[in-house]
Amino acid sequence: MGSHQYANPAADAADDVLLRVKDLEVEFNTSKGVATAVNGMNFEVKRGQALGILGESGSGKSVTARAIMGILDMPPAHIPRGEILLEGEDLLTVAPRRHRQLVGSRVSMVFQDALTALNPVHPVGRQIGELYRVHRGYSRRDAKAAAIKMMEKVKIPAAAKRVNDYPHRFSGGMRQRIVIAMALALDPVLLIADEPTTALDVTVQAQILELLKEQQEERNMGLILITHDISVVREVTDQVAVMYAGRVVEHGPTAEVLSRPGHPYSRGLAASIAGEELKGQRLPAIPGTPPDLLHLPAGCSFANRCAFATEACAASIPALELIDEARHSACFHTREVLAHANA
Repeated sequence: MGSHQYANPAADAADDVLLRVKDLEVEFNTSKGVATAVNGMNFEVKRGQALGILGESGSGKSVTARAIMGILDMPPAHIPRGEILLEGEDLLTVAPRRHRQLVGSRVSMVFQDALTALNPVHPVGRQIGELYRVHRGYSRRDAKAAAIKMMEKVKIPAAAKRVNDYPHRFSGGMRQRIVIAMALALDPVLLIADEPTTALDVTVQAQILELLKEQQEERNMGLILITHDISVVREVTDQVAVMYAGRVVEHGPTAEVLSRPGHPYSRGLAASIAGEELKGQRLPAIPGTPPDLLHLPAGCSFANRCAFATEACAASIPALELIDEARHSACFHTREVLAHANA
């Protein structure tokens, strides 16, 4: 897919684009060969916009997030081409010192497992406060006061009393709130949340998602929410990029993509969510398995699992093309898929 789909530098200021990822490729050198984890990734996030990146495990979602944050292990990871433009600065080419300034203050990340994101030997208040000391030059007293304020902001009860507690003294949901407090402490313009509710029970999940959405709207911040869960995307995001085998196969307004998918893979994902009419029935699953990233097919990576596939699909890769006002799909049979959705 060509970068022309989203690239319009002249419109950046008017559109308020915070992040533009263009033609990004990420490879991993393994003992068995080169695995292409991200393959020509293109998307953008505007100020105040929540983008969901949706796909199965191994689709390239988290690798994309780690590439943006500059936390891939290199080697074995390698980025042969692409641009990651944060407010116009390419995170892949800026000097290391500038990269450290941008990542943490302008863009930050909430990881899946709060327990590994937090240091077990330091009180949570010190871990939040350290951000203010390092990046803003706060004194210890001011950093502690700012940490308490952030803990209150993410709704941790009795924050002033709990500021000196260690991570193990908090529940899973409260630890995730502390991780969110750390991610938001320096007022980033963009927050990336990578499967932020996976380890939590359903009630706590809902609270964490509500907190993320609330903070995003209050700060007019960009949000990238990475998940395999359609209900999470539906709840929080206004745009969604559906990923499969390292590529975006559909991109557009969340409500449209989920209610009337234009790509067979999106259609399969949407069909696997239980509606009232399917209660008690076995949910339809997408047959087959994703391709081996070491040996990607010459054509569409989804062809061997797709009910719409024809010879053309096996021969060449469909480009991500505009299918209506605001939606892109990478499929030779999009019209047919949409016709089925309307039927």
